[in-house]
Order: sequence, then C-alpha cells, then structure tokens
Amino acid sequence: MQPAPTPFKRAAAAASILALTLGTTACSNARNEPVNRGIFAFNQGLDHVILRPVARGYSHAPVPVKHGVRNFVRNMQEPVVFANDVLQANFLRSLNTVGRFAVNSTVGIAGIFDVARHWGMPYHGADLGQTFGVWGMGPGHTVELPLFGSSNVRDAVGRILTIGLDHLGDNSDTVQTLETVQAVGGIVDGRASALPLTDQLSQSPDYYAALRDNAATRRARFVEEGKDGAVRQPTKPGDDRAASGLPMN
Repeated sequence: MQPAPTPFKRAAAAASILALTLGTTACSNARNEPVNRGIFAFNQGLDHVILRPVARGYSHAPVPVKHGVRNFVRNMQEPVVFANDVLQANFLRSLNTVGRFAVNSTVGIAGIFDVARHWGMPYHGADLGQTFGVWGMGPGHTVELPLFGSSNVRDAVGRILTIGLDHLGDNSDTVQTLETVQAVGGIVDGRASALPLTDQLSQSPDYYAALRDNAATRRARFVEEGKDGAVRQPTKPGDDRAASGLPMN
C-alpha cells in the first residue's frame, strides 16, 4: 500500500490542476468572463446578505478595538510573510518581519499592540502570489474566486499552496482556535477596511470590471514593492488584500 499524500503534495496537485485547467480553458479573459461574472454574482449575494452588514456594524466599533483586531491578524500572518521574504531573497525585510513578530508577540501582548512599528519596524505584507511575481511569473488570466473576488492564476495558485502548507504546522486545539480567530477577524476587519473603496466602485457602470481593474492595479503595485525590497510602510496600504478586502494569506 502506498503512503497517503502529504498536505503539501495535495496542495501542489490541486494548484497544478487549477493552473492547467485555467490555462487550457481560459484562452482569453473574454472567453472566461461569463464564468467569472457568474461567480461574481454569487459573491455579491453573499456580500450583501452577510459580509457587508457585519462589516458596517464592525466599522462603528471603537478605534482601539479595530486596531487591536488588525494588529492581531497581522501578527498571526508574520510567519507566512517571513517565509515569502526569504523566498524573495529580501533579507532586510525578513529581519524586519522577525523583529516585528518577536516584539509584538511579547511586548505587544500576542500582537494586539503594534509596538514594533513605534520601534522603527513598519509592517509589510507578502504572500506566494507576490513571490511568484518577484520571480518573474506573470499574473495570467483573470480568475474570480469565491468569497475573495477578482484575482489571477498566479495569485490563485499561491493561495492554494499557502492553504496546503498551513496544515503542515502545529494542529493543536490552541493553534486552531487562534487561527479561527485570525480568519474571522481578518475577514471582518478586511471587509470593513474595503467599504469606502467598494462603495465608490459600486457606483461604476460595471462594478465587476471596476473591482477587477482595481485589484489588478493593486496587486501589480504589491509585486513591485516585493521587487524593490525596501523596509518601509506602504504608501498605499491594502495592496496585499484580495479585491473584496479580505487577507490573501
């Protein structure tokens, strides 16, 4: 009997299937657009019924509470950011990420307070989609992801691999609870942060196209930040998030 495939192998296989499927069926964005718009309609229904009302309610929470949630979520993401910093050979950024995680996990009380930022270590995001872009991989065709919205083949493959690799670590009850809090907090806080943008873009004649183009621009800028490798606060934060405002990691 052959051993069961590891989570990494399953993720790699899923990513390969996704890339091959999209690469063969989506010969052009125009041909793939009806499918994308269908998923977009589903996303909008989910957003109107659940995500947007919750996000609007959360947006009225006290500012310190919102900052605490955002800081905690970012701190939980730092190991993934560090791994991508190293893969991109951004060693100054990787040292900055290690320093942030060490300081905020301790002095910052599990990351609730971003003490590291006040000590000269600004936050930056990084994910596998960015890493692939730094390596020279193009974005590929537009892909509308359930829940996360407009993306591309490169970033979609990166997301699948990240999800697969997440299961290789500690799966204790404590870690799973923290990851659940991170996921819920990231979704609510991210959607709330994106409300001004989506409210503005929703006034466009074609909301789908407006979100798609905005997401493509932000992700292209995010890849350029990775190539630059500078340790500084992003001039336009949020480029590491999905079109819907949800975290990519």
